[in-house]
Amino acid sequence: MPAEYDLPPDAEPVVCAHCGAPFADAELLALHRGIDHADALDESERDAFEEAYESEEKRLRVFRLKALGALVLLYFGLVMTYSVFA
Repeated sequence: MPAEYDLPPDAEPVVCAHCGAPFADAELLALHRGIDHADALDESERDAFEEAYESEEKRLRVFRLKALGALVLLYFGLVMTYSVFA
């Protein structure tokens, strides 16, 4: 982790108790704790990590599906354009 963090002056970050790293919200802090400090978690922190991980996993799945859909549309759009003008 870097020793200095570039934060906006009006930011109120959530700080990790183990390493002092600032995060924008508690969900990001829970993910950080679960990944970087997994051996030092208590039961409530582990539950928070699992909940944040599942939430992040769902958002990533939706993003991947949207990205795949966009690529498919782009591909077929280019194929159709090529078939019209070639």
